[in-house]
Amino acid sequence: MKIVYMGTPDFAVPSLEALVEAGHDVAAVVTQPDAVRGRGKKVSFSQVKEKALELNIPVLQPERVRGNAEFLEKLKKIQPELIVVAAYGQILPKEVLELPRLGCINVHGSLLPRFRGAAPIQRAIIEGDEETGITIMFMEEGLDTGDMLAKVRVTIGEKTGQELHDELAREGAKLLVDTIPQLENIKGEEQDDSLSCYAPMISKSEGHVDFAMDADRISRMIKAFDPWPGTYAFIGEKQIKFWHGINTGVATDAADGTVTAVSNEGIDIAASGKILRVDVIQMPGKKRVHVKEYLKGNTIEIGTVLR
Repeated sequence: MKIVYMGTPDFAVPSLEALVEAGHDVAAVVTQPDAVRGRGKKVSFSQVKEKALELNIPVLQPERVRGNAEFLEKLKKIQPELIVVAAYGQILPKEVLELPRLGCINVHGSLLPRFRGAAPIQRAIIEGDEETGITIMFMEEGLDTGDMLAKVRVTIGEKTGQELHDELAREGAKLLVDTIPQLENIKGEEQDDSLSCYAPMISKSEGHVDFAMDADRISRMIKAFDPWPGTYAFIGEKQIKFWHGINTGVATDAADGTVTAVSNEGIDIAASGKILRVDVIQMPGKKRVHVKEYLKGNTIEIGTVLR
């Protein structure tokens, strides 16, 4: 089948690889424009562009899709039977959605309609969901509102954001290639809008812990924001990042953010009336370490208030 593939970050790479391995004719890859990063202003490609170049697939990088007549004309010349989208980063206009004979389908990282938007994987962890998954859906002009075609479920458990992301990317690729041969015969399932939540993009500032939050929620944030943006607080002017923490269930009347105990087991911090124990930390310019290792040459005073 002749396909145009649209994706940008590493989540979208396994699906591109799977399409090629399944024998589909991926006629072009559409991805976000190259970014300039760092002090040296080095140009970096999206992970999908890097993979497309490796596979010798032509790459298109429009600044915008909506209202872009030149880009639309290029798509028309390709005459794709299907457009496949995975974490592309732009909403597609009607003229693109209606161009392929089989329409446009999306590989979405949640069990729709649960989380719609840019960050469904992290949001599922933060909200304490027991499971999440992948939904293959027909695309329409709304945000992740199209009819659902297929799903696969994944248990969240104690997985970090990165671990869950990687598992879902792999599962999405497998579900995608299994679904495409059935497209002409599948009847999509309409979503129940009343069951949906918006999953906005993660910002760096969201990693800053408010210790007035429930300790369970903070522990889930630590998992969800690994590896980015990380969960952090400040001791004075020094940032401390948390990479693993649990709600001990122990009650405390200490003020939120107060260090109540320090041991080889971790740093105990008051959070909304309970003790959050953090046992893997990172100080500025240093690597992640277990608190036991950190305490061999450093101290954290009981009574210190993290902010």
